[in-house]
Amino acid sequence: MKQRKSGSGGQRANAPKSIDISSSTSPSASSPEPSPPLASSSALKNVLRVPLFRRKPKGTDVEPEVTLYPDEGRARINAPQTPYHELDLSDTFLSALHTGSFEPKKTWFRKRRAFFIIGGLLGIFFGWLFTEGDSLSNLKMDFETLSSNWDLQALVSDFPSFPLNVTEYLAPGRDWLNAKGSNFVVGREAAERGMKKKHAVIIVPGIISSGLESWSTTPDAAPFFRKRIWASTAMVRAILTSKETWVRAMSLDEFTGLDPPGYKVRAAQGLDAATSFMPGYWIWQKVIENLAVLDYDHDDMHLVSYDWRLAYYNLEVRDQYFSRLKAQIDFNLAISGKKTVLVSHSMGSLVVLWFLKWVEAEEHGKGGSTWCEDHISDWINISGTMLGVPKAMSALLSGEMRDTVEINAAGVYLLERFFSRSERAKLFRSWAGATSMMLKGGNSVWGDETGAPDDVDNAELSNGKIYYFKPEVESNETDINAVTANPNLTLNDATSYILDHVPPSYQAMMHSNYSFGIERDPEVIAANDKDHRKWTNPLEVRLPNAPSMSIYCLYGVGKETERAYFYQNGGYEHDEAPTVVESQCVEPDCVDETPRAPLDMPLSRRVWIDGSVTLPDSHEPKVRSGVVFGDGDGTVSLLSLGAMCVDGWKRDLYNPGRSRVVTHEIKHEQAGLDPRGPTSADHVDILGNNEMNDAILEIVSGNGHNVKDVLLSKIADFARKIRWEE
Repeated sequence: MKQRKSGSGGQRANAPKSIDISSSTSPSASSPEPSPPLASSSALKNVLRVPLFRRKPKGTDVEPEVTLYPDEGRARINAPQTPYHELDLSDTFLSALHTGSFEPKKTWFRKRRAFFIIGGLLGIFFGWLFTEGDSLSNLKMDFETLSSNWDLQALVSDFPSFPLNVTEYLAPGRDWLNAKGSNFVVGREAAERGMKKKHAVIIVPGIISSGLESWSTTPDAAPFFRKRIWASTAMVRAILTSKETWVRAMSLDEFTGLDPPGYKVRAAQGLDAATSFMPGYWIWQKVIENLAVLDYDHDDMHLVSYDWRLAYYNLEVRDQYFSRLKAQIDFNLAISGKKTVLVSHSMGSLVVLWFLKWVEAEEHGKGGSTWCEDHISDWINISGTMLGVPKAMSALLSGEMRDTVEINAAGVYLLERFFSRSERAKLFRSWAGATSMMLKGGNSVWGDETGAPDDVDNAELSNGKIYYFKPEVESNETDINAVTANPNLTLNDATSYILDHVPPSYQAMMHSNYSFGIERDPEVIAANDKDHRKWTNPLEVRLPNAPSMSIYCLYGVGKETERAYFYQNGGYEHDEAPTVVESQCVEPDCVDETPRAPLDMPLSRRVWIDGSVTLPDSHEPKVRSGVVFGDGDGTVSLLSLGAMCVDGWKRDLYNPGRSRVVTHEIKHEQAGLDPRGPTSADHVDILGNNEMNDAILEIVSGNGHNVKDVLLSKIADFARKIRWEE
């Protein structure tokens, strides 16, 4: 509605919402009575004019309006050349809508200017917080001067009665922001200590930091061409607006393990591919910034993103990923004379381990037995999933993990309606690369009926069982009860249980790409140098013979991490394995339905995490929403993070070249208002941890001897309890 102002009151013309004359009924057909005289508008402090129509009537220049005189409590129509001109409305229906003056009540809800100013300040605060701008001091803005000039105290004087001093209220946040420092602080301090770049750096990211771009040109996927449909806001938009298309694009062919027909997704390239997950959520940004202070740039710092969905062997078959990685490291040495420091995170550490075996293999990289010694200075293994991740065991079985069960009941309901457990499990199972993070070592590492290496002294529940089963409690239509429910499973049994719940194509993929056991025979381990299925399992392969190469295991501890799960065991259901050839659905209007054969019977038991299982806080280990927690970095369990570093790679069996291995644990601590602050050691947030960034700078500058072993957890005790020998 068009708005105009008159007089000095400055009120919005449509402020009295209950006086919407444009929607009122027409006046009576009888001749209007003349309105009583009113004081001139110039004598009144406030005169409000409200247009009767949203648009000027056609064929006339007249714009009928209602004129309000709040000081006198009167209103009249101003419509020249009509019978209703100056019609007095003061005693009509308006009197029933209002008592007293037409001046709106001055409640704090109507203090829009106050909301605008205070909302703007809060917007600046949170916008800066989540986009990681420069420190507030660099904005040349002083909150005390600002509050004085704008008189914020007066603006909120009509707020609900509670004591509020704006300056005091903002002071803690202001002090924290100013003390937060800039993003380059670690690098600047390192430069002041005399550090300079020495080695070339190659970053190998993990799943969350390896962006994937859509190169699909089919009609349904074309709107997302060259958009990052993984690790970006475009991913969120694609899931919400075109979930089926996104799932088809992100899934891999169950038989070839490569792109499905009609879709093409590739890893985003360059430093920007993993700088941030989405705006405001940094990943490698702080590491890159601190390296830049030591004069690193595109010439000697590279990020080699990869399509983490693919089995490692297929990364080379489809993308020649490892050949390109080898070529870059060769280039670093040939052109600049520099060895390379490999910096990996999460799943990226398994990619590095596979590369170290591939590059020296005669049938693959053809680098020879001394290539790693000649080309690689150090391997910085950040939060590496060396022995797997417990959440992979739940995601592959039921499509669930801690993140999906700890939301409230309404959230669970919406998630199930939008993206059900079975849909998620089917998608996870198509990602052959993610399967590499299943737990490795079996019961020898993760425990059995007698207990687990990481059981705490006062444990009332052993970590030796990965799955705890209960009968279904949501329905009485199942034959499962306390007696017939599936027995609790150790890791050896849990792995077999997963294979019983997946289609044959997934079983074949696992067998042809991975191995999850433990090998103790030196001759077999030597033979595994030629078996690529073993190369993601540090318990079945040996490190390269590279005495001068150092390995640094940097990871966080002290944060609750998934370790085992309580499941409900229900009736039978179909698995997702097709029994007839599936239709290929490419056009947007195509309906993709796969009919089942007449004798296709449901043979799999339905299982799901029992979110109702929560034990008292005094219970050890902690159990909440059906998840059993242990120590770790919030994603990777402590055994996986540190067992190889503190023990396994100290043995000649797995480290024949006796490469130096340093284990440096970082205590997880939340810094004030910032959950991702410089002291966080969360699985992803550790990439912004000051202590971790300082260690990286020490290593790449040739001062790795300054990075010492720091053990804050019980990982040394836990590792000693692993059955390394028969």
